Amino acid sequence: MTDPASAPADDAPDALFPATGAIPIFRGVRRALAARGFVSMAEFTLASGRRADVLAIDDAGTVVIVEVKSGVPDFRSDQKWPEYQDWCDAFYFAVDDAFPTELIPDDCGLMVADAYGAEILREPPERRLAPARRKTLILRAALTGAARLHRLEDPAFSQDRSAL
Repeated sequence: MTDPASAPADDAPDALFPATGAIPIFRGVRRALAARGFVSMAEFTLASGRRADVLAIDDAGTVVIVEVKSGVPDFRSDQKWPEYQDWCDAFYFAVDDAFPTELIPDDCGLMVADAYGAEILREPPERRLAPARRKTLILRAALTGAARLHRLEDPAFSQDRSAL
């Protein structure tokens, strides 16, 4: 009999952490967001079923999504990013310093990151989430974060997350 706790959960950080080439960008983005007062998590599944690379929330409830691109092929092959804009107040792309930034659409924020931090080259236009969507999203983020922490503290922990 297979122990269900031994299988990676759908939103377990170790099961979802991005490909090796993107790890420095993720780390730098999350450090830069933290310096601006945001807490964040990688690979957050939205109610739409899409996974945001980085979801960040500050204590005022501002929601930011960052789409990390490890190179031009990654950017060109992924056209789902416009769907993320309905789930945040601000949407950014994050790339490394070798990425040709002129490819990033003008209506998106832009960060250039490495393992130590990120510089915001362009702020995105701010969009305000509807209050009901914001409340639901923040609750889902809190439950997801708590479940991830529980799994880190107790590897045998298993919980059906399908309701979220």
